[in-house]
Parts: sequence; C-alpha cells; structure tokens
Amino acid sequence: MTAYALANLRPRPTLHDDVFTYMERIQDTLDPYGGHFLVHGTAPEPIEGRTKGTYVLIEFPDMDKARAWYASDAYQAILPMRTDHIEGTAVLLQGVPPNYDPAKTAASLRAAQQPGDGSL
Repeated sequence: MTAYALANLRPRPTLHDDVFTYMERIQDTLDPYGGHFLVHGTAPEPIEGRTKGTYVLIEFPDMDKARAWYASDAYQAILPMRTDHIEGTAVLLQGVPPNYDPAKTAASLRAAQQPGDGSL
C-alpha cells in the first residue's frame, strides 16, 4: 500500500547553501526506495485554518520503503543540511487501499464508540 513522507517546512527568506546541496542530492537517496516527489516547496492555499511555510510530499511504494529511505545512510548523511537550516515537521503516512470507503471507517468507529449494554 502506498506511503508518503509529508513535511511542513518554514525556510528562512535566504536559504543557506547547504539547503541547495540537499535539494541537489535528495533524489539519489529516494531512487533505491521508489520514492518520488508529488509536491515540492509548494505554498499552500489555505481553505480551513491557518498554515505557515511550504509543503513537500514524497510518495513511496509502501511504508517499509519509506522507513528504509529515511533510515538509510545516504539520506541520514544529507539530512542535517536541511534540518540545520530549516525548521519544520516531517511525518511518514500510510496511504489507504484501492477503493477505500470512508463510510465503512465511520461505521466501524461509530460501532466501537457505542456504549455497551451494561453487562460485564
């Protein structure tokens, strides 16, 4: 099942040269894990709530590949080039299966939330 690395980054107005080097080298760290950019440095168009910074979204074939990429020696070697100069958060997210039905998820959550009949 597809997985994603999502980052919300808040770069300074002037980027440190290390950030450019990181950008030049990151794709080589993604290739062995099937990772590719879907969004890179895009400023959001807020439709609900507030947001700051830019977003990066990278797609992977599955969560194991996403985890392996992040933990890889190649990526860990360049990661400080970004984290030392840009504040932000990054997460790995499991995608949903094909034909995902949010109504089924709602039904499961609703059932799990129902109070019991009082018996033990």
